[in-house]
Amino acid sequence: MPVEYSGITAEHMAVRTAAGLFDVSHMGEMEIAGKGALEAVQHISSNDATKLQIGQIQYSGLTTPEGTFVDDLLVYRFGPSHYLLVINAGNIDKDVPWITARAREVSPDVAIVNSSDRYALIAIQGPKAQEILQTQTAIDLPAIKYYWFAHGEIAGVRGTVSRTGYTGEDGFEVMIPPAMATRVWDALLEAGKPHGMIPAGLGARDTLRLEAAMRLHGNDIDEQHTVVEADLGWIVGWNKPAFLGRDVLHAQRAGGPARIMVGLEMTERAIARHGHDVYHHGQNVGVVTSGTQTPFLKKAIALAYVPPALKAPGTEVEIDIRGRKAKAVVVPLPFYKRAKK
Repeated sequence: MPVEYSGITAEHMAVRTAAGLFDVSHMGEMEIAGKGALEAVQHISSNDATKLQIGQIQYSGLTTPEGTFVDDLLVYRFGPSHYLLVINAGNIDKDVPWITARAREVSPDVAIVNSSDRYALIAIQGPKAQEILQTQTAIDLPAIKYYWFAHGEIAGVRGTVSRTGYTGEDGFEVMIPPAMATRVWDALLEAGKPHGMIPAGLGARDTLRLEAAMRLHGNDIDEQHTVVEADLGWIVGWNKPAFLGRDVLHAQRAGGPARIMVGLEMTERAIARHGHDVYHHGQNVGVVTSGTQTPFLKKAIALAYVPPALKAPGTEVEIDIRGRKAKAVVVPLPFYKRAKK
């Protein structure tokens, strides 16, 4: 997947106003099935998989015993005892042995398969995504609720369609056999041309997800920051009796973390980037994890970890940008939220 096809700004704006097509086949997939599958998923992930119905998806954290992130992931419930995990591409070599070892701590007989080579993944995102995709499938797309999926044919290829994405827009992700990926990609691209859909790359994917305040593993979430610190308490099954990191997360929830993720908007002409230090009244109080100038909002925005005392919207801070301190203000997240139909 290239950084860009026709330009990050053009691709970003296409997704916000029409549609964009992303080849995200680099993502990893693992399957957990058989006796003890639910118990395994519950042990390794922060969210509560008992709430998943067949055909439903859940965003979750793959947590360490310290409540930090090995990765973030999507959990699909394919069957009564069959789960598919979608993990980040750069973490496949790390996640597979981690998941395998820790899942078998609670479910020794569970079947665990690295299925990354079995699936190609194409995302169609934007306000016209449903209209375009519907021309290539008999699946009732309006009937698929957010974070649910259905099986069927797409451009004559058997696959799975989920109402998910990483852009902040409505859209779908299509899983098909890798050998058929080019056929599906070409069919969708051709169907989307009259609607203004264009292929989009990694650059636009990053600016889009940042506008929507979606965390990026390796930047915003990692093994040094907990789920509570990342302000993602909604992906924790607080009533689960046990999972990796449970005690630490409960303690942070009760006592408050030492740092918390916030959204920042630059009030001076400058762009905050990953690694830039955050200052308040002359004191170094945190660090920027992601930042950009957004094509759609036309603002310089960033995510950063700061002390909880500074999390209130309107709090003024400064960002050290190559030795110059530029003013910024804490703002509510997400930066961008699409209008509901």
